Amino acid sequence: MIMNPAHLHLMLNHIPLVGIGFVILLLIIALLRRSNEMINISLLFVILVALWAIPAYLTGESAEEIIEGLPGISEQLIEAHEESAELAFIFVEAVGVLAFITLVARRFYTKLGKVLAILTLLGLIIGGGLIAWTANQGGKINHPEIRADTSALSVPSYKSGEESDDD
Repeated sequence: MIMNPAHLHLMLNHIPLVGIGFVILLLIIALLRRSNEMINISLLFVILVALWAIPAYLTGESAEEIIEGLPGISEQLIEAHEESAELAFIFVEAVGVLAFITLVARRFYTKLGKVLAILTLLGLIIGGGLIAWTANQGGKINHPEIRADTSALSVPSYKSGEESDDD
């Protein structure tokens, strides 16, 4: 089976989404335990998530070219996803750079390293929200059941005592 860019994009974008949630929890635990090793590992995972976000973001344009013009695909939904993806990508990459700076600072400046680790956590929480919003916007492109205008998808209701013809 050969994957097209849209398939590749769908596969890649789940890793930063799940990864950022994992890293948030890991860094919270590390900070609460005051474990330098866990904090450093958490910061390395932040960098990995930021690096993984690069191919997830870069495959978006190719995925768009494949699906635009298909029946039921809204250009407005694609644009909303694209705009939120750009903001989330820039923010997550900035948090990745901050995590790298934090790793370096922790080696030489203990107090600054602590402050930067907390700022990294705050950045992760905001970045996680942006990535979750982006994923939601992307899901709306091909999943009408999660769009706001789901009235066309309503399930028929049966009055009590009536049977359906599905027998």
